Amino acid sequence: MDGVSILGPVNRDYATILTPGAVAFVAHLARTYTPRLEELLARRKSIQAYYDEGAKPQFLPETRHVREGNWKVAPLPHDLQDRRVEITGPVDRKMVINALNSGASVYMADFEDSSAPAWSVNLDGQVNLRDAIRGSISFEDPKSGKRYSLNPKLATLVVRPRGWHLPEKHMLVDGKPVPAPLFDFGLYFFNNARELLNRGSGPYFYLPKMQSHLEARLWNDVFVDAQRQLGIPRGTIKATVLIETLPAAFEMDEILYELRDHSSGLNCGRWDYIFSFIKTLRADPAAVMPDRGCVTMEQHCMRSYSLMLIRTCHRRGVHAMGGMAAQIPVKNNPAINEAAMAKVKADKLREVRDGHDGTWVAHPALVTIAKQIFDEHMPQANQIDKLRLDVNVTASDLLQVPRGPRTEACLRNNIVVGVQYLEAWLGGLGCVPLYNLMEDAATAEICRTQVWQWIHHRAPLDNGRVISKQDFAGMMREELAKVRDEVGAQRFASGHFAEAAKLFERFSTADELADFLTLPAYEYLVQPAQQGQARL
Repeated sequence: MDGVSILGPVNRDYATILTPGAVAFVAHLARTYTPRLEELLARRKSIQAYYDEGAKPQFLPETRHVREGNWKVAPLPHDLQDRRVEITGPVDRKMVINALNSGASVYMADFEDSSAPAWSVNLDGQVNLRDAIRGSISFEDPKSGKRYSLNPKLATLVVRPRGWHLPEKHMLVDGKPVPAPLFDFGLYFFNNARELLNRGSGPYFYLPKMQSHLEARLWNDVFVDAQRQLGIPRGTIKATVLIETLPAAFEMDEILYELRDHSSGLNCGRWDYIFSFIKTLRADPAAVMPDRGCVTMEQHCMRSYSLMLIRTCHRRGVHAMGGMAAQIPVKNNPAINEAAMAKVKADKLREVRDGHDGTWVAHPALVTIAKQIFDEHMPQANQIDKLRLDVNVTASDLLQVPRGPRTEACLRNNIVVGVQYLEAWLGGLGCVPLYNLMEDAATAEICRTQVWQWIHHRAPLDNGRVISKQDFAGMMREELAKVRDEVGAQRFASGHFAEAAKLFERFSTADELADFLTLPAYEYLVQPAQQGQARL
């Protein structure tokens, strides 16, 4: 195909996804929308420079008419009316089956933060979702011999493509990498949209990491074009936007408005939101965060953001989704497990009482717990009629810096968790259980930005100690030795720990805070066919 290169290997299964029609469709999206995307990514940098000079995010005066207007989003299809529990996770074959069978209302199949974007992971995921939609998916565990297949009753499938900032370097159009979200969306939509409609559902999506309503407008234009190309009625696509950046919190109404024909609501993406809070206000020494474990939804800025999201969505007639419970069951320790499950219950109870229409869990065992709480307090399909007119959130509410201690224990935990997550990510795993929590890429981003912020601003710990780059390097050596003892010398030597530690230290101590750790780390996963090995 003229101007199109596929640099990753294509086996028999991948060829059924990368058909000439599908590749041409993705190429069309890339040629049409990459120039606008490049302008929007440049706009991100110019706005961040404005913040670095001392400005703060604000509600836009030029879109006041949108915020004050009396409009609503288009009605939702039947299988997105009740979303009380959504399970999220990567797109490997076993996970796809277990998540669809989990009893959750929705399975958010994730090509983004819980998947490492290796070529094989992305294409295997497309194959797995294609098979799941057609009911032909099965899996036999090579270790246990256990066979997995679909139950009669399944969760509604929603897909999260990668964010606007990420490229797919294994597919070039006119010599340039295809934007990763257009690659993920384009292949899934082309191969499955009509089949989903024939089966009584539709092409539903979660959209991550947007920073403005202009980026939502770009997605909406992609949707309109994609539906026209395939002869599918406008408004068939439905997309929930994760409000997981601080700038986007100031444009909730505007984002819904841009997607009003295609919107299925907003979601509190709390972990990336914390990362974005640090990154957006990185130049402000008064915005230094406490221990990341202290930044809970009870902090004023986090609670304000959650309540404002509920009021905004319900005013527009659409779902306000709660955040992730990252806890996982703790085996062989009933006391710790009970404490973890108590945290899940308290979090979900807060959400449903506040007015959220559903929530996220990371593990199938938590579906029942979350569902019981929502069933008790929300017996109807949703509570969009709970308008929360008592909520009035100001810019200062959203910008209030969380309070709490800064401890050496947290600093060391950031090292241990950040390095171990990155090690798994470099090996192709994006969803990793660590110390009784299910971690994804947002974890590593919070860990390294918090370390950077404390070192850069010379923020004293609660014991008065100021951590220098040299102090941090010493802590890295000490914590890596502990990790080696924990995982074993052979596993440590054969894994990606050296590369992960190098990356984590490099980006935690850099003079300038990098926008995303996953961009440079992605180079480890790029394996063009002509080279045959990862490169950095």
